[in-house]
Amino acid sequence: MNSWLTALRIARREARRAKGRSALVIAMIALPVLALTFAAASYDMFKLRPGERADREMGTADARLLWEYDGAVAQDPRGDGWSAEGDPHQTARTEQEILAALPAGSRIIRSLESYTELRTASGIGTLNSRGIDVRDPLAAGLVDLLDGRAPANAGEVAINAAAADRLGAGIGDTIQSADRAKSWTVTGLVELPASLSENVVFLPDAIPGGGAMSSGSGTGWLWDAPGPVSWGEVKQLNARGMVVFSRDVFLHPPPASETPEMFRSSGVDAEAIGIGGLVAGLAILEIVLLAGPAFAVGARRRRRDLGLVAANGGTPAHLRRIVLADGIVLGTLGAAAGLVIGVVAAFLSRPLVELYLVNYRAGGYRVFPLALAGIAALAVGTGLLAAIVPAFTAARGDVVAALTGRRGSIRSRKRWLVAGLALAGIGATATFIGARGTDINLVLAGLIVGEIGLVLCTPALVGLLARFGRILPLAPRIALRDTARNRAASAPAIAAVMAAVAGSVALGVVLTADQERNDANYLAGLPTGNALIQVQYGHPSAEPGTPQRVPDMDRMASLVRNTFPVVSTVPINEIACPAGTPDEVYCGLNPRMPPERVCPYAEMAGSLSAADQRKARQDPRCAQTSGWSSVGYGASVATPDALPGLTGATGDDLAKARETLAAGGVVVSDPRLIVNGKITLEIYDARQGDGTTTPQERDKIPTLVVPAHVVTTGLPAHGAVIFSSGAVAAAKFVERPAGLVVSNSRTPTRAEEDRLTAVLRELDQALYVSVERGPYRNSDPTLLILAAAAGVITLGAAGIATGLAAADGRSDLATLAAVGASPGVRRRLSLSQSGVIAGLGTVLGVAAGLGVSAAVLYAYNQAGADRWPVEPSYPVDVPWSSLAVVGVVPLVAMLGAGLLTRSRLPIEARRAT
Repeated sequence: MNSWLTALRIARREARRAKGRSALVIAMIALPVLALTFAAASYDMFKLRPGERADREMGTADARLLWEYDGAVAQDPRGDGWSAEGDPHQTARTEQEILAALPAGSRIIRSLESYTELRTASGIGTLNSRGIDVRDPLAAGLVDLLDGRAPANAGEVAINAAAADRLGAGIGDTIQSADRAKSWTVTGLVELPASLSENVVFLPDAIPGGGAMSSGSGTGWLWDAPGPVSWGEVKQLNARGMVVFSRDVFLHPPPASETPEMFRSSGVDAEAIGIGGLVAGLAILEIVLLAGPAFAVGARRRRRDLGLVAANGGTPAHLRRIVLADGIVLGTLGAAAGLVIGVVAAFLSRPLVELYLVNYRAGGYRVFPLALAGIAALAVGTGLLAAIVPAFTAARGDVVAALTGRRGSIRSRKRWLVAGLALAGIGATATFIGARGTDINLVLAGLIVGEIGLVLCTPALVGLLARFGRILPLAPRIALRDTARNRAASAPAIAAVMAAVAGSVALGVVLTADQERNDANYLAGLPTGNALIQVQYGHPSAEPGTPQRVPDMDRMASLVRNTFPVVSTVPINEIACPAGTPDEVYCGLNPRMPPERVCPYAEMAGSLSAADQRKARQDPRCAQTSGWSSVGYGASVATPDALPGLTGATGDDLAKARETLAAGGVVVSDPRLIVNGKITLEIYDARQGDGTTTPQERDKIPTLVVPAHVVTTGLPAHGAVIFSSGAVAAAKFVERPAGLVVSNSRTPTRAEEDRLTAVLRELDQALYVSVERGPYRNSDPTLLILAAAAGVITLGAAGIATGLAAADGRSDLATLAAVGASPGVRRRLSLSQSGVIAGLGTVLGVAAGLGVSAAVLYAYNQAGADRWPVEPSYPVDVPWSSLAVVGVVPLVAMLGAGLLTRSRLPIEARRAT
């Protein structure tokens, strides 16, 4: 024990003497501690306690009720899920009905959620709307009044800060519905702690649309009960069809045995825990690799001091404890700094996190003491781990060599190389097996084992590369020699760079592949940038029984040209029933798939066995394009002039499509529909076309055969059909205006789209604007952040190794000065040393990262290889933006080393012995 106390005192003294190195190690350990502390404190603040969650969902009420079913329901104790035996009740329950089912002395108020189209500062937008009487004490916590007063009648509203910005309104101002038919006076500024997005609060009876959402977190009836609502009472009300969110059950949940079987869960995500543990292991390995060279610097600079300890009777255990004590002291200081800064950062950033990340208010200022204690222990343990290799290296040092200033053995032990190669092989095998079996935990475990193996192989690789120094100029030759000679510090630095770059590149490839897969799953309805102005017939604004007036197409086109960057506008029509047909009758044309080309599994997509899915996947008749689209016209009647704007077809393909429409034919995107240049159209006339006809009934449907052309350029196939006026007339149907297809020179901005929506609604309430913007592209800067983090680590590791080489090479520099070397040699030497560390680590990291990502993506693709309907696979693509950042880092490291190194060569006096 006394030897440990002595070692800790020596470590404390050394930390004060070597302030620069100590600060570097403390920063390396404190940075991950800071990040983990920030995450732990933020998690604790935003993890709502049961009482806080109850306040967000039911205000100060004892419970919140939903009564929408006629039969009994079974629910999760907290209402996170439920199932009903009976059918939904056809009409909304009245207040009297609900009170009759509740104990005497109960009081309830209505709480509703919906969406409302309102006039905004820039046009028309859709905002969240809530229907609740803010004046009632039960609403406190659900809706809090910040300024002004609560709405008191149907002509008043309250808004939150986000809605005020969107609407450009404040207390005393008036807001309007999209059609200007209604207006409300803003009487107060409110906040909904559970939702900081745009919210407008009405009285329950005044909410537009009547509260369309039936299962939102604030929907239902708030119940002021005579006493706490127990789990037994909840189950009694469940038997009558009510779903009950009880405050008492939130605070005192029943035992798991009383929870319905379908809602029981261990609450433990084994895969998430496994991945989290593996990621934490990688983080610890990274810190050890980064801080290890810094401890090696200290051990090498104190080589003579440690030699003196050994010469005076110190055992190898004493020497190890002196170096290990550095890890304990600096780990403790790093933990303290990281904990303090992390908690302060979490508290200061809480408002920003609330507003821009989680979109709700935190439960309070908390720090998660148990997690912080674990993080502090992890930091001290990491510092100790980082000092282990330098400690054992120092304990095995040659005492005579240390006292005389000579270097000891610099050869790598073969057993480390053999162990590294073995671990790399085991890791690669585990990764391959995990990829084949779609076990992502096994994949990541194999990656960690393989990375440790590469770390163990790095010293031997450095020694191998040093042999090529004889063909290089003076500075690079010395740099390679010193890197090999100081491989106890340079190898961990190279490995740290490799690990950081590999992680950045691997995650970058996976995220890029995920975005590209999302893009492949998107089916464009129009060429990118084009727009569709559609007429909605039967719009609620039309008077019952009154035929909707035909919009002024010329006026529509003029408004569009004044707002959008228009190249052309072409009207399109839709099929309508002949005059005199009842309104409820559907009329239309539907392409008939030839029976021999119908996929036999089409009606069983959701219930196929694994074997049948493999058969469907191999059947060419079942080659389906699945996905989603934000814009589409389905089936339209158009002239040949509309084809470029609708399909994007070009060249001979466009010419043939034009000829087909001019000849009274149809243009389609699915080649299976066409037989010998013709297509069969089913004619639905004076019947309800709900798509539920049997094969026998379909055979009785009259048909029409017309010329057809399949578009092969432009948009991919997704079921769109373009009819000619000739085909519609041949079926004895008529046409009515459906809108405009707009070709633009560029994609209109959101502001332009909002302005056009507003001016078109002035013309006709039934006009809607859709702009084809392509698939949603996530603007998340994760890739660049990862690349930047890898760059910082690369710079730090290169700086550490360069500093060690400079410290150990002072005598060599003095020798160079004595034999007449120019002052610039030292600067070129530092530049070369930095380049070796950063360059070699980056090259290895990029190679490892690409291999890792390929294995992970292969595992995911393998999991869906036999599924049907076919889903897009994950493509393996290189994230060039992040690679560019990572690739520039070695050059920056070299430039920094060259600029920050003094050119003057040192002259050292010979140390007396």
